[in-house]
Amino acid sequence: MDTRTRAVLLLALTAVVGSRTALAQAPAALTPALIAQGDSIFHSKGNCYACHGANAQGAVGPNLTDAEWIHSDGSYDAIVKQVTTGVPQNESKSGIMMPPKGGSSITDDEVKAVAAYVYSLSHKTGS
Repeated sequence: MDTRTRAVLLLALTAVVGSRTALAQAPAALTPALIAQGDSIFHSKGNCYACHGANAQGAVGPNLTDAEWIHSDGSYDAIVKQVTTGVPQNESKSGIMMPPKGGSSITDDEVKAVAAYVYSLSHKTGS
């Protein structure tokens, strides 16, 4: 086997292993029930819809339905952290801050539910 063929095979193998790793990063705890709970909180007492829009496609805050993450890597854990801590104005790419928990009084478990819902919006299965 020549060097070029080996390089192509190595790149292909890396891509396959990398995609499996990305799929494995979706936590098993992201159940349909948790996502539905997060959807409900997002659109009610979490106040998330006020900045991210009713369809989470952005308003004052960024679009949460696409693959572009401007303040984190978009992993479930990163979303939990971001919702919990917010985005200070000096770190915001748009200059608009996000208060911790969106300024709401949701619990840590409710933050995890909202994060599950937000994660599900941009990490569609079967895509």
